[in-house]
Order: sequence, then structure tokens, then C-alpha cells
Amino acid sequence: MQGVDPTILALYKILDLIGVVLNGAIGGTIARQRNFDIIGFVFLAIFSALAGGMIRDTLMQRGTPAAIAQPSYMGFAILGALLALAVNLKGRKWELFKVHGDAVILGVWTVTGSIKALTYGMPAASAVFMGVLTAVGGGMIRDIAIGTIPSVFGGNTLYATPAITGAATMVVFHMMGLDAVGMIMGTVVGAGFAITAYWRGWVLPMNSEFAPVNMTAAQLRRMLKQAENKGRRAGLEAGATQGIAAGIARGAKIGSLRQRRRWRKELKKGELTRSELDRIIAQRLDQAHNPTTSPLSPAQGDPRTCDATGNIPDPDPGSGPDNRGNDTGRR
Repeated sequence: MQGVDPTILALYKILDLIGVVLNGAIGGTIARQRNFDIIGFVFLAIFSALAGGMIRDTLMQRGTPAAIAQPSYMGFAILGALLALAVNLKGRKWELFKVHGDAVILGVWTVTGSIKALTYGMPAASAVFMGVLTAVGGGMIRDIAIGTIPSVFGGNTLYATPAITGAATMVVFHMMGLDAVGMIMGTVVGAGFAITAYWRGWVLPMNSEFAPVNMTAAQLRRMLKQAENKGRRAGLEAGATQGIAAGIARGAKIGSLRQRRRWRKELKKGELTRSELDRIIAQRLDQAHNPTTSPLSPAQGDPRTCDATGNIPDPDPGSGPDNRGNDTGRR
């Protein structure tokens, strides 16, 4: 590591071991919740505290993993398990301590994993991945061991995302030749991001139906369907409008509104038969289409008396409301 003060390295070594104890205790609390015995406490503690670093070192193939080569790591992980076995760690205070402490350790382990990969000459993307794997790999193995979906896969506040940002920060400063600054800034960024995500409840969006290609095709089909339905509605409306207009025009050719009402009344009273009305309507339509045709007359249509215009006069003009006064002469 380029120009890193031994004091900083010593501080990170201490924080690394504190993280091992804390994550060992977290694994122990999960073992208590699952009603495991002491073996379950120890194994979950080791998985939580050391599995991420062990997987990282195994993938890098740079000798024996540090968690096995240095017995202090295994000892501190078991210490965390025994602490969780002796003390029932629960409550709001423990929750706050666990979240904030684990966030700091997340930043530390992200930086140590990234800087170790960079030291062995790995590319930037691999260094970021190794940093994230170091930070979250232990929790993933622990969750798999107890038969649950790893919490980093979704549904929880951001954890892997802060690790990615912290590792990327470390890589950027390493490229600038500032490893010491990168270790500090990477830890601050990763830990700060994780703590902020916890308090604000930040989670990554989840949607099992999200598929841009499929969504585009579905949206296209939906748009075409909407256009087709709109065209059908417009056609029906246009047809209905034309039908109404044609009906109005046809009615105007047959006769006035008053005349048509009179025909309806006469049909109900039986004073006019349907065949007679059809004959009158046919004659009026023929006259409307052929204006040269002579006006309807009694001989051309209605067997009843018709006037020169084809209208049927009232059978008893004197019985109307305007002629009631003339009835006295008849009496």
C-alpha cells in the first residue's frame, strides 16, 4: 500500500478484530432466535464474522485464507458467539449499537477487501467486487445456513449498495496514489451511506414484472388496441349520427311534426289503418324525391278525404276547441 501510515494500518487491524467480535455476536443472536445449541452459536458466529474474508482469499488464490492462517480471527469470532450465549442481546439499545457498529465495520471490511485485491494487482472492477464480498459474504453464508434468502437480495434497507460505494471510493483514491485517504474516505462513505439508509428506510425498488423489452411490446399492443377501440367508437358514433340525420330528413319529407303526431293518434284510435298510412308516406316520399310529381290528391292515396297538400283534415271541424261556441246553433 502506497504511503499508508502504520498507525492507520494498526487502527484498521483493531477495527477489523472488533468487527469479527461484533459479527460473531450477531450470528449468536440469530442462533438464539432459532433455538440452536452451542454448536449452532459457534458456527453461525464464524460464518457471520469470517466467511466473507475466507471466500475472498480463496478466490484470489494467494495462500491460506487469513482467517485460518491467523488463529486470532477464529478466537475473536468464538468470543462473539460466547458473548451472545451468555447475554441475551436484545432491545432497542442493542439494535442501535448493532446497526451503527455493523455499518462502521461494513466500511472497514469493504476497504480492506478492496485494498487487498488492488495490492495483488487485480483490476478496478474485481477490487470493488472483492471489497463488497468481504463485507456482505459472511451474512449471505449465514442466511443460507439457516435456510433463508440472504437479506442483501432485497426487501431490507440498503447494505450491499453502501459497500459498493465504499469500495468504489477506495479504488478511485488508489488510482490517484492516495491509499491512506482512500481507506478513510471509503470507510466514511460506506458507513455513512449505510447509517443514512437505515434511518431513512431506503430500499432498492423491487418489481418481478419489470422487463423493459416485454413492457415495450405490451405497451405497443395496448396502444394498438386502444386505437382500434377508438376507431370503432368513432365509426359507431358516425353511423349513429348519420342514421339520426337521415331519420330527421326522412321525417321532414313525410310531413310536419304536428301531422305525424296526428297520424299516431289516429292509428291508436283505429281511425287510420297501417296500410293506409304506409300508402300516404310512400306517396309523400315519392313527391319529395320527384318534385315534378303533382300534389297528392284523394284519388292518388288516402281513401279518406285529403286536401290539395295531402293532409287529412279534421273529420269534424266544428268539434274543435276553437269552435265550441258554434254548437248552439245546432241545438
